[in-house]
Amino acid sequence: MALQRLDGTTASIEQVIAVLDRDGGVIIEKFLTSAQLAGMRDDLLPLIERQSTGRDAFFGQNTRRLSALFAKTRYSADVVTHPLYLPAARHFVCVPQHRWSGDSYMEVTCDLQVGVSQAIQIGPGEGGQALHRDDGAFFWSRNFGREARLQVMIALTDFTAENGGTMVVPGSHHWDDERKPLAEEAIPTEMNAGSALLFLGGVYHGGGTNRTESEWRTGVTFALDASFVRQEENHYLALTPELVASYPEEIQRLLGWSMSGRALGWIEVDGVLADPNFLLRPLEVSAAVGG
Repeated sequence: MALQRLDGTTASIEQVIAVLDRDGGVIIEKFLTSAQLAGMRDDLLPLIERQSTGRDAFFGQNTRRLSALFAKTRYSADVVTHPLYLPAARHFVCVPQHRWSGDSYMEVTCDLQVGVSQAIQIGPGEGGQALHRDDGAFFWSRNFGREARLQVMIALTDFTAENGGTMVVPGSHHWDDERKPLAEEAIPTEMNAGSALLFLGGVYHGGGTNRTESEWRTGVTFALDASFVRQEENHYLALTPELVASYPEEIQRLLGWSMSGRALGWIEVDGVLADPNFLLRPLEVSAAVGG
């Protein structure tokens, strides 16, 4: 079963959602514009090529990784607010729930947050990564009956079956927690630079084997997660408040500088449970006047 492809310049969000619901993953061709692709390559490739390799078998012995991407490329904002990504994440992750509060039967909906941002460069001779679900980072279960993550993997260089294109098991988001993924069930993601793989947190996947002699396969991944799970990447320590304040408020909130719902992520100010986003306001003014 091949992953379905959609043209990023003509596809509708309804089409993207339908394919994700069925297969768990979809390739969006021309996800980035040529200017965005060139900009991300200029920003990130020189940095990741200076990174060391060889952490372990899972993270790769000949794989380079670069995180805190909002501090390294402003194009990160374009990715997480992409019109075929952000609305799809809201559809799958921000599922309304109903709860009693006294005599009121209330509808509540979680917000989204960026769970991880990382560039990944798989080198020649790197073995295939173990098939896994990324929502396992926060102990998610299929028994919960909903998704908590929608992830994107963008090709900064061409992805092929030979150079380590991400392996995906289509439909595995429908499996329970007990079913084991088999290597023969996974198919490689093959796509041109600028295209992207969108996949749900419940989909089994893994970095592919790089069988080339000299080709490094470079991808950039972001995850949009439910605001009630812990962020996989600690943006509060990786990104300074001044840097976060330099982004639009929508990005600030996606990076976790917000209160989700009625009582998640608040800070106390003069006896009131306040939205922490207001702490960035003085920094925004300082940046605007060059302070």
